[in-house]
Amino acid sequence: MNTPSRTGLVVGKFWPPHRGHQLLLETAAAQVTELVVLVYANPDSASQPAAVRADWLRMLYRGDDGSAGPRIGQTPLRIFVLSAAADGVPPDAADDTTQREFVRQWLVRQGIPVDVVFSSEAYGPGFAAHLSVAHVAVDNARRQVPVSGTRVRANPAEHAAFLHPLVAAQLGVVPPASVPRVVFLGAESSGKSTLCAALAEACGTAWVPEYGRTLHEQKNGNLDYDDLLYIARRHAELEDEAAAQAHGVLFCDTNAATTALYSYYYFHRCDPALQAMAAVCGQRYAHTFVCAPTVPFEQDGWRGPEALRSFQHGMILMQLDYFGIPFTLVEGTVAERVAQVRAALGA
Repeated sequence: MNTPSRTGLVVGKFWPPHRGHQLLLETAAAQVTELVVLVYANPDSASQPAAVRADWLRMLYRGDDGSAGPRIGQTPLRIFVLSAAADGVPPDAADDTTQREFVRQWLVRQGIPVDVVFSSEAYGPGFAAHLSVAHVAVDNARRQVPVSGTRVRANPAEHAAFLHPLVAAQLGVVPPASVPRVVFLGAESSGKSTLCAALAEACGTAWVPEYGRTLHEQKNGNLDYDDLLYIARRHAELEDEAAAQAHGVLFCDTNAATTALYSYYYFHRCDPALQAMAAVCGQRYAHTFVCAPTVPFEQDGWRGPEALRSFQHGMILMQLDYFGIPFTLVEGTVAERVAQVRAALGA
């Protein structure tokens, strides 16, 4: 039996998108078959305009198949950017009736009927009534996610815990970690994965495999430019998930900075959002280790030629120097490398 279609509506500044916005969107998406999201403010931000904020939302809800567009679960998101110049967005200070009527007329002009409004604000019921649709309130009291866009704008660092890593990086901050994160960098076939697994076993904790490798295999080696930012985003999310299972320390295979290098290597460019994620790697990880490319090279069908290892190693070292990130070089057998890492971390 087919479920009747139901279109939801969420309106907001998303300046910037925070965990409260994500709770709102994800709650709404679970109850509708399509979710319309309007992003606007008047006056708007000069440094983070609505178009940029909408792109952050699209990045946050892009799945493995980026061509399908943003979605939450099986619910597609239709994200629209509105402006004062193009759409006649009223000033933020305008009265409620003006704001409600503006949205009503915009929906009519676009031919978009909606069935339910979702909001986390006191204006929600009156707004929905003006549109003659149902209303669902989501965490109005801010008990689940005690934050607001106003607070984040005032002090991003203080409220970084309520930001997704991708969004936080655009603001130059890093969400606090529940356990210290230790990252391992290195050229292809330099022993990062083997070392992470050995350390996790020796220390009784968790480790995070390189997500770029996972997606690379899933797509049979045919990565697109947009995949590189997605890889960095998903890897950060997987780190956050693994941190909940870690004991004392979390070992991470690769970081966003290396993903940015691959973006330049394969596509000769790098998304600004990925550049921002790379730039905060020095804050995100408590210690950085670089695996020397001295172990026997293993060609598994997914790697470049062995001659490339030396170049990759040099680029990683150059990038660490550029970002001013201190690191420890590890060499030798797996056992010797484990001992070197544990000694550097104080075991």
